[in-house]
Amino acid sequence: MSAPIGTRRFTEELISMVGRRVSVTTGDGRQYQGDLLGIDEKLNLVLGSVIGATQSNVKVLLNGAFVRELLLLERPFDLRALNDRLSRAFPGMTKLREDIGAIIVMDSIKVTEKGVVEGGDRLSATRVKQIYDEFARETSQAKKP
Repeated sequence: MSAPIGTRRFTEELISMVGRRVSVTTGDGRQYQGDLLGIDEKLNLVLGSVIGATQSNVKVLLNGAFVRELLLLERPFDLRALNDRLSRAFPGMTKLREDIGAIIVMDSIKVTEKGVVEGGDRLSATRVKQIYDEFARETSQAKKP
C-alpha cells in the first residue's frame, strides 16, 4: 500500500532540505543554524557547521521530539522556471522530474540544480549548459539584497 499523497509530499519536501542551510528551534527555545545533513521519519536531525545555542559545533544531533521549528534559510533552486526556459529552446523535448530533482532534455541530457550532469558530450548539451548558466547567474543575482 502506498503512502497518502500528503505524506509522500511532506517526505519529499523534507528530503529536498537535506544539504541546505536551516534554522532549528527546540522546544526549550534554543536555536541552531547549520547544514541539514540528515533527517529521519521521526524528524531526528543531523546538522553540520552549526552555529547556535552557546557555541559553534562541527555537528549536532537533535532529537525530533524536541524540534519545534525547522526553517529553510536559502531559496530552493527553481527547477520549474528552468524547465520553462529550456522548453522554449527545446519545445516538446523537456521533462520535469521533480521526484529525482532533474529535467531531462531530449531523453538524454540530465540537468539538476548543479548543472548538466549527464549527456554533456553533444552540441545540444552545450546549448542546455548555456541556458542553465544564464538562468543560474540571473537567479543568484536576484537573491542578493
